[in-house]
Amino acid sequence: MSAQLLDGKFFASQIKEETRKKVEILKQQYDITPGLTVVIVGENPASQIYVANKHKTSLEMGVHSQVIRLPEQVSKEELLTVIDGLNQDPAVHGILVQLPLPEHIKPYESEILEAIQPAKDVDGFHPVNVGKLATGQEELVPCTPHGCIRLLELAGLPIKGKRAVVLGRSNIVGKPMFHLLLARHATVTVCHSCTQDLAAITREADILVAAIGKPKFVTSDMVKPGAVVIDVGINRVGDKKIVGDVDFDAVKEIASAITPVPGGVGVLTIAMLLYNTVKAAQIQHKVQV
Repeated sequence: MSAQLLDGKFFASQIKEETRKKVEILKQQYDITPGLTVVIVGENPASQIYVANKHKTSLEMGVHSQVIRLPEQVSKEELLTVIDGLNQDPAVHGILVQLPLPEHIKPYESEILEAIQPAKDVDGFHPVNVGKLATGQEELVPCTPHGCIRLLELAGLPIKGKRAVVLGRSNIVGKPMFHLLLARHATVTVCHSCTQDLAAITREADILVAAIGKPKFVTSDMVKPGAVVIDVGINRVGDKKIVGDVDFDAVKEIASAITPVPGGVGVLTIAMLLYNTVKAAQIQHKVQV
């Protein structure tokens, strides 16, 4: 029997509607319009698409959206000056620097991201926000793993008491996913490139999260029958085909629920970005809706 398909668009629409209602309350009751500014450096085609989608979704949800486009050869100092100006602007509640950065400033990526005021860090990458997450104080949480958690919650799939395995230990997905699952009382194992007897560990998972960037890496023999499988991977195969980290066609016959690629977790990421922007506005104005 095929697994339940966890449709990202369906759950993203619920999150957007919830966030849109909060935007209206902030506007009507507090005269606050949440504002998001995205800074993009250079002409990376994929980044241009991502930024356009973020801008479009912001406007749809009533969030003030601004895109600052900087030339490819901008210096680190010039970029930091732009970020400092946004930090000082009370109308800007969320700041996002679109990655990847051009090669000449890529070595300074951490310094650039850390220049964003923690209360405006809607990506959730600042060490202050990472530290809060690690100590159980969830404020601005990385969008993709938070989207995974919201998907599980909205789908009514239990986390408490479950054995969860996360494939991948990146700062963007793997590590925050660990903390989010742990905070919801799962027993969590994180696997990585040096993990031995990987399949034996993944077969113990009630919830399996794949975030390693290897096309169709997770095969049916690595999955416990009835497991919930969350595929975070987005891999381009050939000219146009996009596949996840999970061999979807095979694993859907084993799992009880699974996210597709495309159309799964990726769709939730922008919804969670706007969720974070609205939350940042509440944090900065010390209101709660």
